[in-house]
Amino acid sequence: MTAYKALNNVEALIRLQKCSDGFFVAGQDGVNEIWATADNKVEFIIFTTHSLAFVKSAMGYPAYYPILPVKIERPVKAVLMDLDGTSVRSENFWIWIIQKTAASLLDNCNFDLEESDLPYVSGHSVSEHLQYVINKYCPEKTVEEARDFYFKHTNCEMDAIMKGRGKSDAFTPTEGLKDFLYELKSRGIKIGLVTSGLYEKAWPEIVSAFRQLKMGNPEDFYDSIITAGYPLRKGQHGTLGELSPKPHPWLYAETARIGLGIKSEDRHHIVGIEDSGAGVCSIRLANFAVVGITGGNIVESGTLSLCNLYCSSFSEILTLL
Repeated sequence: MTAYKALNNVEALIRLQKCSDGFFVAGQDGVNEIWATADNKVEFIIFTTHSLAFVKSAMGYPAYYPILPVKIERPVKAVLMDLDGTSVRSENFWIWIIQKTAASLLDNCNFDLEESDLPYVSGHSVSEHLQYVINKYCPEKTVEEARDFYFKHTNCEMDAIMKGRGKSDAFTPTEGLKDFLYELKSRGIKIGLVTSGLYEKAWPEIVSAFRQLKMGNPEDFYDSIITAGYPLRKGQHGTLGELSPKPHPWLYAETARIGLGIKSEDRHHIVGIEDSGAGVCSIRLANFAVVGITGGNIVESGTLSLCNLYCSSFSEILTLL
């Protein structure tokens, strides 16, 4: 295996002399090169015989993963699809919720996020987003305080939306989604829906989109739906999700292996579709082929080179599958 074989190319990545945790140094202990995504979320350590990915964590729990070569082998057996930004246009809504949370933390109803904040308040877990806001704007606050405000605003807005009120433009199905999903079904391709969003924020999105498309119950349509689970709150049980979201591989890996029952030896027959840099890394770290779609932050995050294909529409993706 060559040094680059496990990655498509490294042209859009940033060269590093050493890994941010100091564990690996280029030119030492068999390390050929070290690269990072432009958003500085994932680092790639390239050896002659293998490659590793280092996923950083704002919550203090980073992790290393092996990177294997990927390709698209036909027939495609499964398509794994992101929710926010890929299936449903909702990023602006959730950024708005983060902004409302920050405003509550600061006790400033006029607070606005800056343009430079946007790559760090979308695509990752709720706690990662909130930790970023705290670090920059209110370091004296805690993630626990921020989560209280976040879920207060979320529950209020979700309740209004499910009752037909709230922001009318919160969730909009991506153009061509309905035809794309039905065509996959007609080809006998399994469909998994994957999101880093916690269930209580993700499920209203899915339901809202299917209502607009007149497609019935999403649970009857998708072969598997995996969310980040339920949030941990005082007096309630939570499920693992806040420390293992995208760009970690577990949501996509679980959808394919547990949700769809596809074994790892058939991974080349699986493709994942994403619009965000964190999602691209998540699919790639799960060792599936990545189809990037425009409209998110793939180019800005520096993860375009990790995509096997990069398309502007679902119809274009269909012609390539």
